[in-house]
Formats: sequence, C-alpha cells, structure tokens
Amino acid sequence: MLCYAGGVNLKPRRPLFHNHSLSIVTVALLVTWIVLYCLSDPNKHLGAFFGNAIADWTGTVVMVLGTKYLYERGSAESRDCPPGRNHNRLLEALREHSLSIFLIATGLAWVVAYARMDPNSRWGAVVGNIVSEWTQTFGIVVLTKRLVEVGSKESRE
Repeated sequence: MLCYAGGVNLKPRRPLFHNHSLSIVTVALLVTWIVLYCLSDPNKHLGAFFGNAIADWTGTVVMVLGTKYLYERGSAESRDCPPGRNHNRLLEALREHSLSIFLIATGLAWVVAYARMDPNSRWGAVVGNIVSEWTQTFGIVVLTKRLVEVGSKESRE
C-alpha cells in the first residue's frame, strides 16, 4: 500500500507490527511472565523463575523503549542524540541526558516501593530484582560513556 500526498507517491506504509515488532514482543513477553507468576507458586522453582523473568524482561523493555525515545550523550547504549535544538542550555542538557534522568527517577521510585515492602513477600522479591536490574541498566549506560571494549560493536572504539 502506498501513501499519497497531493498525488505524489511516498514510501510504502508498513504494518504496525513490522515497525514496532521488538517493542511489541518484549512487552508481550513481560506480560506473559507477570501472568505466569500470578498463577504460580513463588515458593517453587518455576514460580521463582517467573519472578526473576519479570525483573529481567522489565529491564529489557526499558532498554528497548528507553533507547528508542531517550538519549544519553556519549553512551554507546543510547542512540545518537541529534545536534542541539534548544537554545536554552538547561533544556538541551535535559534532552541530552534524558535516558539517565529517566532511569534515576524511575529507579528511585522502585527503591521507595521496595523499601515499603516486605522483601520476603511474593512481590517484594520481584521488586528487589527490578531495583537490581535498574541499577545494572543505569550502570551500563554510564560505563559505556567512557569505557571501551575492543571487538564490541556497542563500544565507542
């Protein structure tokens, strides 16, 4: 199917799934792990696995969507931030570091939630794992700003 604008052919439209398949599938997997965890016994191996999978896939969803819409100047884990659009230095700095700001703000929210929960409760363990995942994700974003790993396509060298 082609798009028309004033009689001029534009690029063919691609279906929603084609353009956003990674986001859709990672969110669907996260929802699957949540449903399976709710239906399982968290004191059994499979239930514990589902709880860990929730934290891991929450981190994956954040990396997929976060690096799609947010930036971190100098980080190989983030897409390149286009040249400055704002003449206001504060707004430009917020844009250039939006991924870190998002991870810090939401990470603090997870820490507050975890601090108010029983860490041995059904969801306390899951939220504790999410806090760990957030710390790891933020760490990777910060580390890839300055450190290099030869042979890694994500590395700055």
